[in-house]
Amino acid sequence: MKRKRLDSSSIASVGYDRESQTLEVEFTNGGVYRYLDVSEFVHAALIRSPSPGTYLNTQIKPHYRFVDG
Repeated sequence: MKRKRLDSSSIASVGYDRESQTLEVEFTNGGVYRYLDVSEFVHAALIRSPSPGTYLNTQIKPHYRFVDG
């Protein structure tokens, strides 16, 4: 999955697969998490957010299942 770099203190890059609706987040500490069943709208909102880390913490983490690695 190709990732886009973000200007964020906590998120290094974000990738998205439309077919599986998987959002892949690479953190600046090197960790990678895949959030499942994420809509394209939510992915786009994360990319456009003035604070991607805050958006992730408030709009994605509490609502979507994830796997790490």
